[in-house]
Amino acid sequence: MANVLSKVISDAVELTRAAQGQTGRGGAPDTKEVLKIAASQDGYRVLFLNRLREAARGRVPGVNHTLRMVQTALFGIEIGKDVTLGEGVNFTHTLGIVIGGDAKIGARVKFMGNNTVGTAKDNGYPIIEDDVVVGCGARILGPVRVGARSVIGANAVVLSDVPPDTVVSGIPARPHKKKPDA
Repeated sequence: MANVLSKVISDAVELTRAAQGQTGRGGAPDTKEVLKIAASQDGYRVLFLNRLREAARGRVPGVNHTLRMVQTALFGIEIGKDVTLGEGVNFTHTLGIVIGGDAKIGARVKFMGNNTVGTAKDNGYPIIEDDVVVGCGARILGPVRVGARSVIGANAVVLSDVPPDTVVSGIPARPHKKKPDA
């Protein structure tokens, strides 16, 4: 349970930093500001419910499934029962997001909304590394790896691995360019 509480606090701090435009691991934001920002964001509420699901998974029968249904009903987001979410994952708009199976999402990944992360032909699920931005309507399908700090363009369909620090766009997604700060 201590691990879940640690993740809940870390999630709130990371989302507050994002809301304030801060980067890096500097000093922690003011506690009052963290609570105010976290409580006002649907994306944080989704993460909080998911942390409760993680704590219950394999320990308390039925809780994971029940909280998953609550998440979907309240926020229009579907997160599979075995999905792993890193600290500070940011759901800018929760509506229409589907993350399936046992996909693994790294720390501080930002989903802009109406995204799908799932299998293409029941052949495995994506791994998205840290600090990736997933544009509106983007789809990431199959056993692919999206490298750290990459950007997936709006409405892109990712069907193959994306190297770190790369911008991809299109259907199917192709490298557009290396990020300028990479």
